[in-house]
Amino acid sequence: MKKIRIAALLAAAALLAPSLASAGPTLDAIKQRGALRCGVNTGLLGFSAPDSQGVWHGIDVDFCRAVAAVILGDANKVQFVPTNTQNRFTTLQSGEVDILSRNTTWTSSRDSTLGAVFAGTIFYDGQGFMVRKSSNVKSATQLNGATVCVQPGTTTELNLSDYFRTKKMSFRPVVVNELQQVEQAFFSGRCDVFTTDISGLAATRLKAANKDDYVILPEAISKEPLGPLVRRGDWEYFTIVKWTLFGLIEAEEYGIGSANVDKLKAESKEPTIQRLVGTSGDVGKGLGIDNDWLVRAIKAVGNYGEMYQRNIGPIGIARGINAQWRDGGLMYAPPIR
Repeated sequence: MKKIRIAALLAAAALLAPSLASAGPTLDAIKQRGALRCGVNTGLLGFSAPDSQGVWHGIDVDFCRAVAAVILGDANKVQFVPTNTQNRFTTLQSGEVDILSRNTTWTSSRDSTLGAVFAGTIFYDGQGFMVRKSSNVKSATQLNGATVCVQPGTTTELNLSDYFRTKKMSFRPVVVNELQQVEQAFFSGRCDVFTTDISGLAATRLKAANKDDYVILPEAISKEPLGPLVRRGDWEYFTIVKWTLFGLIEAEEYGIGSANVDKLKAESKEPTIQRLVGTSGDVGKGLGIDNDWLVRAIKAVGNYGEMYQRNIGPIGIARGINAQWRDGGLMYAPPIR
């Protein structure tokens, strides 16, 4: 009987071994290619936009660099692929990109019908409206009969219809695919109102010849948790992406940043910090990587707060609900242990 039990245990271990030892297809492809392919916006300040030299910047861009640092050991090993609201999901589904990090709202249908899964929320937003100051409109409840510029294939379209129907108001849509064309339509007077996420409105307002000519109305008419997506089925890769995001959030909570991560790794005796910087525990081993994974990400892009300040701060959006939970916000990472 003892021999039978031993044989059964060995057989069970053999069955488990391949799933524990082998990476999934996406993770394998990234390593073989030597680069992470990241789907981003065609150009949204604060989230993902190229500068005059073609270098990409934004919080979504930084997150892809952090994932590349974790998996490949180099934050520069990222290929950025611009996507619009119409092709972003097919670009991910087809395998053209490994991750979609493109100010995309996490919804139940997107999480269940696209063959993709969200790895978390990188920015909590809400939909709003921007109008010309000269219109003297002070509230979204005054928009009855307005012409509204909106992008297709977005949660924005549905929210817009729901809001006006609920308020028993009418509107005339001007549907334009590319963000730059929507902005041009709004600034040229083709529509009275531009609606999108409030962060997007703030970024667009900065592009105006005189930003003070435009006003973002006070109402937020929806919840828009924005986060990165990966394809379903490669759970090792998904787990790494998810915990990279959580790790950057928790690093801020415990005061670990790009300027002090090496010092804390060498000197800290605080148990949680030791686990985060990899001097104790086997968190990295559980993820299928080494224990320096989060240190590499932090050295590459900083913690979540640094990413926010560098990218979202300049477009004039305070932390608000994107503050750490201890500061009254929603940024709360599961414990890394």
